Amino acid sequence: MTPLGDEWIVGRDHELALLSRLVDALTTGRSGALLMTGGPGAGKSALLEAAARMARRSGVRVLRCRGSEGESGLPFAGLHQLLRPFLDLAEGLPGRQRAALLGVFGLDDGTPTVSDPLLTSLGALTLLSDVAEHGPLLLVIDDTHWLDLGTLDVLAFMARRLEGEPVALLLAARDTAVPAQLDRQVDRLTIEPLDPAAAGRLLDHQPRPPAGRARSRVREQAAGVPLALVELARAVARDPAAAHEDALPLTDRLEAIFAADLPELPSATRELLLFAAAAESAELPVILSAVGDRATPDDWLPAERAGLVRVDADRVRFRHPLIRSAVYRAATYTERHTAHRALADVLVGDPDRRAWHHAAAASGVDEEAPRELDDSAARALRRGGNAAAATALERAARLSPDPTVRAGRLVRAATMAMYAGHPRWVGELSAQVATLTDEPALLAEASLRAGWALAVTTRFAGSLGFLLPVAEAAVDEDPVLTLDALATATTPAYNSGAPEHREKILRITERVPPQEDEIGRLWALAGCDPVRNRARALAMFARAWTDPLAEPGARPELDLPLARMVVLGGTAWVLDETAEAIRLLGAAMDHLRRSPTSGANATVAQALALALYESGSWTEARAALDEAYGLAAEGGLENVVVGAPVLRATLLALRGDTEEARAAVQRAVHGIDLPNCRSLQVRTHYALGAAALAEGDHAAAYDRFRAVYTRQPEPEPLHFHASDYYLADLVAAAVRTGRAEDARLVLDTTRRRLAEGETSARLTAIVHRADALLAEPDDAERHFTAALADPAGDRWPFERAQVRLDYAEWLRRRRRAVEARPLLAAALEVFERLGTRPWTDRTRAELRAAGVTPASPPAGSADSLAELTPQQLQIARLAAAGLTNREIGERIFLSPRTVGFHLYRIFPKLGITSRAQLRDALPEPGE
Repeated sequence: MTPLGDEWIVGRDHELALLSRLVDALTTGRSGALLMTGGPGAGKSALLEAAARMARRSGVRVLRCRGSEGESGLPFAGLHQLLRPFLDLAEGLPGRQRAALLGVFGLDDGTPTVSDPLLTSLGALTLLSDVAEHGPLLLVIDDTHWLDLGTLDVLAFMARRLEGEPVALLLAARDTAVPAQLDRQVDRLTIEPLDPAAAGRLLDHQPRPPAGRARSRVREQAAGVPLALVELARAVARDPAAAHEDALPLTDRLEAIFAADLPELPSATRELLLFAAAAESAELPVILSAVGDRATPDDWLPAERAGLVRVDADRVRFRHPLIRSAVYRAATYTERHTAHRALADVLVGDPDRRAWHHAAAASGVDEEAPRELDDSAARALRRGGNAAAATALERAARLSPDPTVRAGRLVRAATMAMYAGHPRWVGELSAQVATLTDEPALLAEASLRAGWALAVTTRFAGSLGFLLPVAEAAVDEDPVLTLDALATATTPAYNSGAPEHREKILRITERVPPQEDEIGRLWALAGCDPVRNRARALAMFARAWTDPLAEPGARPELDLPLARMVVLGGTAWVLDETAEAIRLLGAAMDHLRRSPTSGANATVAQALALALYESGSWTEARAALDEAYGLAAEGGLENVVVGAPVLRATLLALRGDTEEARAAVQRAVHGIDLPNCRSLQVRTHYALGAAALAEGDHAAAYDRFRAVYTRQPEPEPLHFHASDYYLADLVAAAVRTGRAEDARLVLDTTRRRLAEGETSARLTAIVHRADALLAEPDDAERHFTAALADPAGDRWPFERAQVRLDYAEWLRRRRRAVEARPLLAAALEVFERLGTRPWTDRTRAELRAAGVTPASPPAGSADSLAELTPQQLQIARLAAAGLTNREIGERIFLSPRTVGFHLYRIFPKLGITSRAQLRDALPEPGE
């Protein structure tokens, strides 16, 4: 999301960067030409306006021109728009050029002349060149596909001859109507539909963002077209009930774009289009069979000529989903009902689609159509299609005559929507249950689902308001339900960090008698107080899972249920059993990737990313973050939508990309109430503190690190778990800024609090590092050696490398350089592998001061790996394993040619020249 003036342009960072470079080049006297192409509503005009604003801010004069369908037959109408502000300067042109140029506008002196296209074009170019002597020019031309031929010829002429002129040409045209004059003359930038994450952000910026199922429908029908997203969101806001219809209503603007050609088509063609729209499938035989003898295959031709559909062999496809919507909405209720009934009659061999068409043709509530949809949902569930099952059950509920039966179907739909990872939809479904039934079991189940829906946003208090009453009410009669509710509640309680929620969860947990399955109790104990409950949780963890796991990616056949694997992985992470967390969560992600779920993967992917980050597998962490963010934005999992960019910003900061890190944090937390999301608040402070530290601004870093503890006489952690991992960084910054006494107060209070429980090897090392930095000279070494004593500390390589660097600096200042050298060498190896340039530079300086000249960074270090996209890294690893391009393509759904293209781009990034060098250039996964 990029701020431009008073507007935000979402999901177009790449395009805006190209436009910025075009403008920057223009300010240094370099010319350029760029043609943006895309479908209607893709945002071409918004990007042109953004470029114009950039140019004006840079002191570049902007000339505008817009094609018009009504003026496309008027010679040189577009050129007149463009040059009109400066036509009075045409008097300075050479005579023949002046006459030719003014003549096409009817502004000559009346002397008879023969039209000369070359002189006209040359006159236009010369005029612009003269104007550009007073400052660079940007020519912004919209709707180029509707320009008259004369103007197009002049623009093509100029595009070939701009070199050396401080003039740039920026054009936009429909992708299906690029003028032939410009097709090969100008560099092209294709404006693709927005990806799911960007589409979700654009919806969130609307005055009344759609939620739940309405949001999914808007995203589905808009297909990433920005104008469609905005207009459909507006339509749903005006009429929320429309979200449940088969096609969303089109606004006037969308209808003008996508339905303009319908009234002119023959009636048989319109009927074929309606049946195709109602069928929502591409099978031509099905559509023709349903229509019967009222139309023939030849009746498709007018629709093809109008660009509405494409018919290939036995398939028919609408050019855009909104055309399908426009066709469907243009039909009467009776026409739609007839189409669905006819389609149901011919789909006797396809029970799922037949059920849907029967439901669409139903005129009221009855139990026959819902039963068919129930069966369809069951079949979808067996295929792993949770979202499809939820959709079928929701539709079945709307047609159910009995309110209690309807409520039961809504609860089941909410459960399936939860597994599919759509929290807003889950909340919408759950909210309807209380209006339909007083059945305690259904109400409790609906509350669990509603609590989960809020838990994955940032509305943690609201989530716990649903979950904790259910847990407390069921503790005596249904302890299994209580543990289920407590397990769900622990995650929002952890993220909130508020002590009252955690204390209540632990109190209820102690009231639950022992159960056969204690996994809910394990997560409640570990997630609410991992220090005090560490020993007990570790013992329960060992009993819950003892079988070895294959490494992530090995596709093992696991007997462990998926949900259990995820909870155990989260428990391992919070207890600093990081390697186990990676194995469990990695195996869970591998399972999830093989099933057709959606956002359900997002929370697991983020947890895996956190564990990978802590273990020093930063490239893999970045890939997991990309996956988590994409899935979360699609499903509306706000906690991940914010948390994933904050962790990515942390990686950027630690690698020295501080400005980008700050911008990423600003975008991520915009509009978020951080005090109610203490885990996110602490991680945000650390990301910004790390950026300051990377720049050598220790005072700013200290302020950020100090903010993760309160300012009370006995400082408390802002977050009961996350804060303590930044204690040593706080102390290190304090020592460099003269605030040691304040840091000592935090350290002493923290040490007393942690003594009430049992700390992990990781947290123990962090406290010893903090002690060493604040200790008297005679006592510091004892703490440094204690921080490095446990070999388990190597599981967190960045933190261990920081201890080694601090210890080595302490040794060198005491003229013990020989002892410092191996510590510095070990620290340097980690910093170089991770690509932490600020820490690498500091360590290299210390090595030189210790009398050692450090070697150059090795090939395949994180600096080079960081240049690879997650997909490129995946391809490189598969190629290094010996797979051919065809085999790689089959794995990741690319053509062999595309795989080869990626490898061509990968080799120079890794500093290699052949496939055989890949194995040596890439570190082992997890390093």
